[in-house]
Amino acid sequence: MVHLDRITTRGGDTGTTGLGDGSRLPKHHPLIVAIGTVDEANCVLGVVRLESLPASLLSSLTRIQNDLFDLGSDLACPPGMKFEDKVPRIKAEQVGRLDSDLVIANANVAPLTSFVLPAGTRAATWLHMARTVVRRAERDVTAAIAAMPERSFNPELVRYLNRLSDLLFVWARQANGADEIMWVPGGG
Repeated sequence: MVHLDRITTRGGDTGTTGLGDGSRLPKHHPLIVAIGTVDEANCVLGVVRLESLPASLLSSLTRIQNDLFDLGSDLACPPGMKFEDKVPRIKAEQVGRLDSDLVIANANVAPLTSFVLPAGTRAATWLHMARTVVRRAERDVTAAIAAMPERSFNPELVRYLNRLSDLLFVWARQANGADEIMWVPGGG
C-alpha cells in the first residue's frame, strides 16, 4: 500500500526524480519521460470519463486507469529490487482483458473502408486524444528500454500500451456511431 505523508519532498529541486529502488535519474531521462507520458495518458482517460458513456465502458476505463498506475510502478521499480513481491507489475492477464474488450468492441463497429478522422462526438474525440497519448507512451517506453540495455523490462509493458491504443480507437469509433467522419483523400 502507498503511504504519502507529504507531497513536497524537494528531492526534485536538483532536476532529478527518484525511482522505486532509491536511485535518481535526471527528469529528462527517457525512463522518466516514459513514466510521465503514462501518467498523462491516465489523466486524459480521466477526462474521457467525464463524458456520457455506457456503464460498462466507465467500468473498463476505471480498471485501465488502475492498470496504468501498475504500469508506471513497473517502470519506476527495477526488477530484482528489495520488496520485489510488493511491486505491481503489468501481467499477461491485463493484456488479455484488453484483448477481450477489443473482441467485444470490434463486434459492434462496421469494417473500415477508409481511415477515420479523429473527430465527431466529444467522447469520441477525447478517446482519440487518449489513443494518441497512449501511442506516445508506447514510443517513450520503447525509447527508455533502448536507452537502458543493462536493465530488464517487463515485455508486457509494450504489449499493454499497444493493445490499449487499439482499444481506444475502436471505442472512439463506437462513440461516434453514425457521426463517424471518414478521411476523403484529397478532399481538404
